[in-house]
Amino acid sequence: MNTLSDTNPGGGERAGASQANSGPGGAAPAAARPGNADQGEVGKFDALASRFWDVRGEFRPLHLLNPVRARFVAERATLAGARVLDVGCGGGLLAEALARAGAKVTAIDLAPGMIEVARLHATEQQLAINYRVLAADELASAEGGSFDVVTCMEMLEHVPEPAQMTATLASLVRPGGSVFVSTLNRNLKSFLLAIVGAEYLMKLIPRGTHEYERLIRPAELARWARAAGLTMRELAGIELNPFTEHCTLSRDPSVNYLAHLER
Repeated sequence: MNTLSDTNPGGGERAGASQANSGPGGAAPAAARPGNADQGEVGKFDALASRFWDVRGEFRPLHLLNPVRARFVAERATLAGARVLDVGCGGGLLAEALARAGAKVTAIDLAPGMIEVARLHATEQQLAINYRVLAADELASAEGGSFDVVTCMEMLEHVPEPAQMTATLASLVRPGGSVFVSTLNRNLKSFLLAIVGAEYLMKLIPRGTHEYERLIRPAELARWARAAGLTMRELAGIELNPFTEHCTLSRDPSVNYLAHLER
């Protein structure tokens, strides 16, 4: 598990999600944000929804990462016939891959534009996926413990309370089921590569996609998982070469990483 650099480029330790996400002039408390969602973050992605399936557009890195993420899930959980939930599904990249593997997929997101695009694309591909504009905690209240597999890719770093979201993910999966999370580590290397390099120098993703203070160290994720009754089974890095566009799993979780958790 990575223990690199406990100091951020701007100085200071991540004291907690609420502190990390408060902005100039103060932010609304997490309890006032329905569904543990930052509406600014939701709107940011919703505005790009129409371009989600453009493989040469802003979401190209996700298109390159998706086969690796889908394979990571498929090799560690039985998908055929399984009831699978994709939280923060965006335009449906992972949801479609899981459906093609034989899973019965429910996919949720709070961005209406993303869900609309996801539904249209799934229809074109003749895939039966239950897309819903719904918060994870609302679904947990109605259908807690009913999914065999829960996935949450590139979303934890965009919510006000990632520890609370981890607990919500745990409440959605059945005992013995698996939770899969992908996110970005918080250290100097990830700041330089994932933010300065990817957003500002190479312009692989839109500027402002990630905020350094919201990134999550594996040790933090593991602690939140334990508190929620989840066990960390495996941690793997994901490496994307921006020049060759080759993406692969690695043993180095210092930038982008995947976690397999089990309830």
